[in-house]
Amino acid sequence: MRILAFDTSNQPLSVAVVSDDVILAEQLINVKRNHSVQLMPIIDEMLKQAKLSLDEIDRIAVAKGPGSYTGLRIAATVAKSLAWTKDIELVGVSSLKVVVGNRFDENTGEMIIPIFDARRQNIYTGLYTRKNDGEILEVMEDVHVAAEQWAEMLAQKEWPCPLTLIGADAPAFFEIFKEKLGDQVRLARPEQYLPRASVLAFLAQREEATPAHSFTPTYLKLAEAEENWLKEHPDFEGGNWVEKI
Repeated sequence: MRILAFDTSNQPLSVAVVSDDVILAEQLINVKRNHSVQLMPIIDEMLKQAKLSLDEIDRIAVAKGPGSYTGLRIAATVAKSLAWTKDIELVGVSSLKVVVGNRFDENTGEMIIPIFDARRQNIYTGLYTRKNDGEILEVMEDVHVAAEQWAEMLAQKEWPCPLTLIGADAPAFFEIFKEKLGDQVRLARPEQYLPRASVLAFLAQREEATPAHSFTPTYLKLAEAEENWLKEHPDFEGGNWVEKI
């Protein structure tokens, strides 16, 4: 299966082309850039490097969130447009799960906590582990929550294995978790912090495809402008697409 994968859910931008278990081409950029300008040229370049055309791609994999609202919308728009116009399968994978996938080479059984900064001491996070066959399991679903609250909740449980924080924002929140969990919590290695589109592609091989027209990003929280609007319009009875925690 030939997969084009890309992740623009946060500052890093990663694009990869994978054929079965072989990475044909991959690029990762971790500087602040305009993803809307950079994404398509990099996709074109990765396809050229892989010596493939878009017509030869079997599946598009996209990091569906949580993360930056702008980044998620850019990725969703490009993924849906390409999938729809070229009749290619579309698969969305949790952006947090993509980072967790960087621990593929580690021992099974550990609990992995991905961390994305959601501002004001809040985080996007979840709890994952990995089976012997390499499949990543979601132990606790992705959530938007105060970092201290999440650490306290984890500290109330008995864990038979270490808890590993992973992600570029993990070091900034490590002391909060260390205070609650002591030596049971540790940081992943720095080279595992950034999302890789090749990992996204491999994860997408195990996922079910989603109809392009019905694919939506996973935001987990309302945008600040939407929250402010709802505060000013408390009687609004329209539907919310995310759960406020």
